[in-house]
Amino acid sequence: MAKEIILYNLKDSVTDEEYKQYCKEKKGPFLNGLPSCKKFTLVKITASKKGEIPYKYVGIVDAISQEAWMKDIQSEAFQQFLGEWMQKVADFHILMGEEVFGE
Repeated sequence: MAKEIILYNLKDSVTDEEYKQYCKEKKGPFLNGLPSCKKFTLVKITASKKGEIPYKYVGIVDAISQEAWMKDIQSEAFQQFLGEWMQKVADFHILMGEEVFGE
């Protein structure tokens, strides 16, 4: 299964509570509604063994395939979502991979 992993921080003007509400009401339902998305998970990082947390949030998209996901993210609806989301984040790093071991 293809996975997209998004590491990011919020802008100073966006609180964790506001973002949590946004994810429940908009982001989560939108991503989970895309044909290529099997599941979207959001993790808030609260601790690190090294003591540093370069990114506070990790979003994980389980996609049916990388090709299908790439098709969905090029849609007008996704581009509109992306523009809204980028107003909430300060910096981000996006990785794409293939699940090697899991359920």
